[in-house]
Amino acid sequence: MATEFITPIQPLQFGAGGITTKNSIVEEGTALFKDIFSDAIQNVKDSQKNLEDKQYLLATGQIDDAHTIPIALSEAQLSVDLLVQLRNKAVEAYNELMRISL
Repeated sequence: MATEFITPIQPLQFGAGGITTKNSIVEEGTALFKDIFSDAIQNVKDSQKNLEDKQYLLATGQIDDAHTIPIALSEAQLSVDLLVQLRNKAVEAYNELMRISL
């Protein structure tokens, strides 16, 4: 059977640890959420390292194509902007969940 994008609703199990699902969908969602942020952080680190390397090569006269510096700078800025937006959306979602009355 092919893996489906939409997971069917699972019955809830009431136990000592609170409400859990049969297939622990919550743990899978948490791992996915963590992976997205880990990838974004790693992307920021990689793009910043790439920019620093290119700037070093330019400063020491070892680079032939100086146009790669602004490109690397744009990539680094975009990766930081993406990470900031992900953080902002996560905080907004958390605040919205806190406003829900039970």
